[in-house]
Amino acid sequence: MNSIIKEGKYFLKCICIFLPTIFIFSKNVSASSFTSPNKVLEIKFYLDEEGRPYYDFKAEGFEIIKKARLGINLFNQTNLDSGFVIDTILFGEVNQLWANVWGEERNVKDHHNSMTVVLRKNISGLNKLLHIEFRLYNDGLGFRYLFPKNGNHGFFIVTDELTEFIFNEDLECWWMPGDFDSNEYPYTKSKLSQINAITIGEETKLDFRHLINDSLIQTPTLLRNSHGAFMAIHEAALRHYPAMFLQIDRSKSKIQTRLVPNSLGHCAYLQDGDQTPWRVVLYSRQAKDLLTNRVILNLNDPSIIPNSDFIKPGKYIGIWWEMHIGKSSWNYWNSNKNEAVANHGANTKNVLRHIDFAAKHGFPYVLVEGWNKGWEEWYNVWKESIFSFTESYPDFDLKLISDYAKSKNVQLIMHHETSGAVTDYERKLDSSIAQMHQYDYPGIKGGYVGKIIPRGEHHDGQWMVDHYERLAYKMAQNNLTLNLHESVRPTGLHRTYPNWWTNEAARGNEFNAWSKGNPPEHETILPFTRLLGGPMDYTPGIFQIKMNHYGPNKKEQVHTTLAKQLALYVTMFSPLQMAADLIENYEKMPDPFQFIKAVPTDWDSTLILDAFPGDFIYMVRKAKNSEEWFLGAITDEEERILEFEPSFLIPNSKYNIIIYRDGDDAHWESNPMSYKIEKSTIRSKEKIKIRLAPGGGCAIHFAPVAQKRKGRIN
Repeated sequence: MNSIIKEGKYFLKCICIFLPTIFIFSKNVSASSFTSPNKVLEIKFYLDEEGRPYYDFKAEGFEIIKKARLGINLFNQTNLDSGFVIDTILFGEVNQLWANVWGEERNVKDHHNSMTVVLRKNISGLNKLLHIEFRLYNDGLGFRYLFPKNGNHGFFIVTDELTEFIFNEDLECWWMPGDFDSNEYPYTKSKLSQINAITIGEETKLDFRHLINDSLIQTPTLLRNSHGAFMAIHEAALRHYPAMFLQIDRSKSKIQTRLVPNSLGHCAYLQDGDQTPWRVVLYSRQAKDLLTNRVILNLNDPSIIPNSDFIKPGKYIGIWWEMHIGKSSWNYWNSNKNEAVANHGANTKNVLRHIDFAAKHGFPYVLVEGWNKGWEEWYNVWKESIFSFTESYPDFDLKLISDYAKSKNVQLIMHHETSGAVTDYERKLDSSIAQMHQYDYPGIKGGYVGKIIPRGEHHDGQWMVDHYERLAYKMAQNNLTLNLHESVRPTGLHRTYPNWWTNEAARGNEFNAWSKGNPPEHETILPFTRLLGGPMDYTPGIFQIKMNHYGPNKKEQVHTTLAKQLALYVTMFSPLQMAADLIENYEKMPDPFQFIKAVPTDWDSTLILDAFPGDFIYMVRKAKNSEEWFLGAITDEEERILEFEPSFLIPNSKYNIIIYRDGDDAHWESNPMSYKIEKSTIRSKEKIKIRLAPGGGCAIHFAPVAQKRKGRIN
């Protein structure tokens, strides 16, 4: 197939023309500063007497970051950490509006001021160049290192990055332990000085995972200072570079970047013309404004896909939750008994049943896990070739199922679990893509459970970061989409690759099926942390909350109410959303299932009514190409009262509303499936007041009332 992407060319649909960038050239200076467009944020860059680069960051006149180091350490070369002079400083401004392929709003505003510092270092009569580019938005900072093509570095190896974030106080912090191979941990709230990642990690890690030390944490990390302002540290446009971790100096409120190494201790292999990802500090006076912060998205390159018509956001059901609750299995064969298992989930009859359900209820996609050969030894961490990605099990009639799905206008999302054997997966990818074209499959759900092969590599290292992008690029060339689980956390690359529409990359809903689960506050923290980088395939929609329904010995449960599971479709953004429960549970409770059927996955706009991390989130979203609005409100273990006027509605217009709320006796632990559905009409000035149960939530569907005008229905 001919590539739909031209190498090095970017496609951007601009709504308005951006202001021309103005460059100011400065020489023979040792410091410079600039501000955000609204003058609220300020950056100062300077060199000390040894030629070491530093930066200060102020917000609203307050010192946020002070005398933080910048620089790069290299292997067998002179480090890019000192001995610099400023050669040139370039300033600029961009103000534009660009269109999302899909997203939380139709159009995104990109207004920033920039400063690029060209540093020069003379070594043996040869000038070595390093550029540091800063961008200031009204709500955040981004900066990165660039190695110009004429920088005289050639090929080089990065062993360390010296980037620091030094604060002037012991900040509150919402954090996750630093593990180079997993981000499936709960979040902890503490002071920076109280971080102890090993304690949390030992409680929750899986067997093959490991923690590096007790003061290493992952990004995105959320911070709050004594003035009540919020900051989040993350990165944007993670490409051809290892993921950034944060090393905490607990005694000094000092954070230093740490990169993921390979087995040789090297972090990144680069050459002149490369650059690092953006280091990002988001800033907001109010917590709720972080949830509509688009700095990370703006720091990524525009879409490389000129025709994105094949990317169709929507919802899916699947053969998935039944394996997590133990009803069925991924594997077809029982190696110990040398016989077929009795409860293989991905059998022809079961898949056809799911296709019928999807077609009946308007779901465009069905996910099938456990269809392909290899699941008998999928957790063999040392074996290089485990799975076939084209051969189905004997009880899965590939052609019959595929033809039947096509006749029902349903597409199958095929699961590609690699078990970490990534080199084997890349070797087999072409034949798998050919099969997807043969049966008109839209894309894959990929998985990376296990130790990475090539051995010595990590999920978050440079080699794997390159793999994820290679996969996204190759799938885009073939008009295919991807949803990756156990991958590196996202950094806004869904703007560049809109076919890479979602990831797991966090502790998802499945942990509630077979472990201590996710605490009630978990979903109120994720939008302030993990989702800042991109959408999450959290797999909401579990109606049968308590797992003892499937067996008296099962003590697990989902740590939410049923109404909160509905609200998550609004608060946890993804253009591909799963209705994750068993279809028989939806058939038993058709009334709340109506909200899952109605709620979109692509939006015109998003408004945050109020929110606070770890406590609650109240938000509304407007459906794309529609006047319908959807509200999602969730709380932690505390009961709350949601009270608001729907001022986002068209004034003086009447709306039908359907409220899906917690029952009067609902409680996430003792009575999680109690719910009420109420219908009425409302206008924008009328107040709504709803109780959220402990661990509960509320979902509301607003639809304009059709009015008769001049004999027509409008």
